[in-house]
Amino acid sequence: MGILSWIVYIPFITAVFVVFTPAPKWYLIRWISTVGTGIHLILTAVLTWKYWQVASPDFSSMKTATLTKLYLVERFPWFESWGIDYYLGVDGISVSMIILTSIVIFTGVMASWHVKNRTKEFYVLLLVLVTGVFGVFVSFDIFLFFVFYELAVLPMYLLIGIWGTGPKEYSAMKLTIMLMAGSALILIGFLALYNGAGGQTFDLLELSKVDYPKSFQIWVFPLIFVGFGILGALYPFHTWSPDGHASAPTAVSMLHAGVLMKLGGYGALRMGIYVLPEGAKYWALFFMALTTINIIYGAFGAVMQKDLKYFTAYSSVSHCGFVLFGLVTLNLIGMKGAVIQMFSHGIMTALFFSLIGMVYGRTHTRIIDDMGGLAKIMPWFTTCFYVGGLASLGLPGLSGFVAESHVFLAGFFGNPWHDLGIMRFLTILATMSIVVTAVYVLRGLAKVFQGPIKNPEFAKLTDADITERISTGVLVFTMAAVGMLPWYLIDLIESSLMPFVNRLH
Repeated sequence: MGILSWIVYIPFITAVFVVFTPAPKWYLIRWISTVGTGIHLILTAVLTWKYWQVASPDFSSMKTATLTKLYLVERFPWFESWGIDYYLGVDGISVSMIILTSIVIFTGVMASWHVKNRTKEFYVLLLVLVTGVFGVFVSFDIFLFFVFYELAVLPMYLLIGIWGTGPKEYSAMKLTIMLMAGSALILIGFLALYNGAGGQTFDLLELSKVDYPKSFQIWVFPLIFVGFGILGALYPFHTWSPDGHASAPTAVSMLHAGVLMKLGGYGALRMGIYVLPEGAKYWALFFMALTTINIIYGAFGAVMQKDLKYFTAYSSVSHCGFVLFGLVTLNLIGMKGAVIQMFSHGIMTALFFSLIGMVYGRTHTRIIDDMGGLAKIMPWFTTCFYVGGLASLGLPGLSGFVAESHVFLAGFFGNPWHDLGIMRFLTILATMSIVVTAVYVLRGLAKVFQGPIKNPEFAKLTDADITERISTGVLVFTMAAVGMLPWYLIDLIESSLMPFVNRLH
């Protein structure tokens, strides 16, 4: 096992330790989960350093490459007769997503410190889910990729159905049915790629070398893009997302919005645009129109919400629209902005949902109009909420500005295959969402935290404890670090995106 296998399986090994811990020892279960995810966070830092050491000398040569170069590769035959390998590797895009996931699962475990209902089963499912997520980001055999993808999606049904709130059974079933429908489309697309390559290999890089006919790419690309787009809340398949967010427990909401939805954008980029560039060029304007609706609809939807979780959920629909919009601009600036937005939005929504869970645990309400004046009694939570809100509306100096500015610029620069006027028109419509975002963010923050304390019982509430301060503090620091020092993240992903752009040309 190399470092990538350890990255994938440390959460699973941690889950095994939790399984063999007696259920009444809930305190030990929490500590095992925290230590396991903390070790994983340290290993992620080591992985990032190792990747930088081996890959940075190749950054300049990647400007003309048309084939992704992988590092720290682990490979051996699995089902050799079918051309299926255990094939792991990373590029800069993978590393950035691993960093995101490692931060979110560590802070999610810390934010779930007070889960008391079936604690053992909760942490086991959470750690198994994140094992699948890490597997997706390092797999370059599409069969192995699909196995890990399903492992990441399926535990959501139990996590929401058992530990959720509100109409949790309905939300869990709706989420599962829609994501399984997306998985079916992805599987059909993958089998088409396999058969189109002669049924010899599931190796992603080998499949990318196959000269698929344009007619083939035109019908397979939308299967893959829509299949992954459903998980990325692509309009009109987004309706599972607000219900799933609102009903999920805190850590699951953090992983759901912060990481799982990023699998949609990652898969659409890696499996769709990279392997089927002609199909991407044919469908790009159509999907750009859908993602523009995503952005605007999600923003106006957030304006109308009275529940803090639904408020954040519709905001996520809008911000995930920026990810898919950036991808289908089909230029370097847009795809770079999309990957940065995946990272930024993952940290931002993880922060929001952790804060909402912590505030709800004290106030026992998520209704915005029932709150007010919380800044007087919860200064830590208030500060963190405001930092997250300002990142959401794109304040310079925070991660949201870096991502959204790239995406908007990409629409104006256009590409050689599409009408520049149409692209700029759609970009202007998407840009107008900034105004709506500012309205709902600032109004929501004012209603919850400013003014007099509406409920006298709230005056007795406490601010964040030490575990809550650690989890939220890490997320706030990460948003500020990316906003103030964005070139580290940009350098990490830019060279890895050049083969995507060169293939399109």
